[in-house]
Formats: sequence, structure tokens, C-alpha cells
Amino acid sequence: MKIAKRFAGHDREAGFTLVELLIVMLVLTILASIAMPAFFNQKTKATDSKAKGMAHTAQIAMETCNTSNGGTYSTTGCNLAGLRVIEPSIPATGVVVEPGTPTGGYTVKVTSTTGNTYIARRESSGTLAFKCTVTASGRGGCPGTGTAEGTWGS
Repeated sequence: MKIAKRFAGHDREAGFTLVELLIVMLVLTILASIAMPAFFNQKTKATDSKAKGMAHTAQIAMETCNTSNGGTYSTTGCNLAGLRVIEPSIPATGVVVEPGTPTGGYTVKVTSTTGNTYIARRESSGTLAFKCTVTASGRGGCPGTGTAEGTWGS
């Protein structure tokens, strides 16, 4: 008898109603729709960060080449093949090296898999400029607004 009294009044089944489950699913969908674009933007920024790192690596290799060539950015020694001898991690594709452009300096361009291009340039005056251009797919790791050229690095 005690057992029957103990469960008296609990004859309905426990669980969630269909409305409660639909509300939870709606909330999760809203959260996912907010989080997914942010996740994909972070992936783009990480890919672009790899391109920036490669531009910096090529820049350091170019300075090393300058030292090895008596203080000039030789168009024969400081080309992409020459930089790859100095630093084998520089890939054969996706990197453009222009020694002597501008005169007395150089330009290194690295294109990310996102399509954004990161440029490290030593001006004739000796100052360094770090520019980036973007594709229509988005800014990624290139600071700025719209499709205008941005700057990165220091």
C-alpha cells in the first residue's frame, strides 16, 4: 500500500513537449547562424596569416641576398630561385619576387589561397611598406574597408 501511495498523482509521463523541443531547436539554429560566419572569417584570416608569414620570410631572405651581393638587390641572384636557395621553405608558386623594383629596392608579393595578395616592398629611400589587396570574396586578414588596398605589418 505504501508503494501505491508514494506514486499517487504521478500518472502522467515525464518528458519534453513537442513545443519545448521546437523552441530549443530554434535557439540552436539562431546561435549556429551567428557562429558559422564568424568561424569561416577566422579560417580566412588564418590562411591569410600564412601568406603574410611567407611574405616576411621572403623579405628576410631578400635582405640576406642583399648582404651576400655586396649591398645590391641583384636581379640574377635575388630572384625567386636565389631566395629559395637561401630559404627552402619559400614555395615555387604563389610568390613573386621583383628585385630592383623600385630602383634600389625590391617587391615581394605573396598570394594567399583566399586570393588576397600581400606585398612587402623596400622603397628606394630604404623604408619598408606592407600593402595588401583583396578579392571580392572578402578582406580576410587585410585590414581596411571595402576593396581598397590596406596595410599590414610594421
